[in-house]
Amino acid sequence: MTRLSRPHGPTNDLLRADMISDAVEYQEGRRDAGVLFLCDHASNALPAEYGSLGLPPAELERHIAFDIGAADVTRALARRFNAPALLTRYSRLLIDPNRGADDPTLVMRLSDGAVIPGNRHADAAEIARRVEQYWRPYRNAAAALVADMTTAADRPAAIVSLHSFTPVWRGNQRPWQIGLLWDSDPRLAGELLRELQRDPELRVGDNEPYDGALVGDTMYQLGTRQGHAHVLIEVRQDLIDTPAGAEAWAGKLTQPLANALANDKIASIEFFESRAGTGRRPTLQTRDVSTPGRIA
Repeated sequence: MTRLSRPHGPTNDLLRADMISDAVEYQEGRRDAGVLFLCDHASNALPAEYGSLGLPPAELERHIAFDIGAADVTRALARRFNAPALLTRYSRLLIDPNRGADDPTLVMRLSDGAVIPGNRHADAAEIARRVEQYWRPYRNAAAALVADMTTAADRPAAIVSLHSFTPVWRGNQRPWQIGLLWDSDPRLAGELLRELQRDPELRVGDNEPYDGALVGDTMYQLGTRQGHAHVLIEVRQDLIDTPAGAEAWAGKLTQPLANALANDKIASIEFFESRAGTGRRPTLQTRDVSTPGRIA
């Protein structure tokens, strides 16, 4: 596996240490770009010592192992914005970078009907080892890079995380081509939703196909807790499962995202109380996004 080159420009020791971890892929970009792109579920690879976790190859090509197409969209968007990107190098089946360190689904033993033999007997010590080797380097690098970019640009960096979702879930066809996930901070999600809805051919999920409020996930740690504007973008997998499809969707997203990021409200630190665990699931259509924290 190719090791990562050290990033240039202003940085700190924590960032340098984690950027050269085999758990993290770093794509270079301008530190003053104003936006960091992340891909939590970029790869279906596994460290050699874990083999295939006891799974046949076909299972590692499924959505249970990674977010199909999301890595290509992430890299393409980062290039278009000349912005940095961080991507994970190993499968979510090894450990899920988008879960809190104490989340019971951090290491899955069963995923969408597939038993994961290599995780069946993972005890607390083994999970802790995976956290230190494969989960924490990604989280630490992301946090350090957000801080470094904020200093370089003299304004808070926004965070955009790319994921993908299956066209069908439990027998139900999902109607959206793209979804925007958010917790309680509507700034970036609201602006981006308005921009995407200018295209009459797009059906955009508002906190669909999942809810964006999850304690301990990447956006919670980097966005909600730190006050940075953020959004998690989900693109339907069948639209980006080829390089050409991923590039096309990066193109579709570029101008709407650029317009959304240009809004002054993005360039500030604002704190919104998380609604995770409350059972509330507002949509941007029912929220007055011009007045932070206020429900219309």
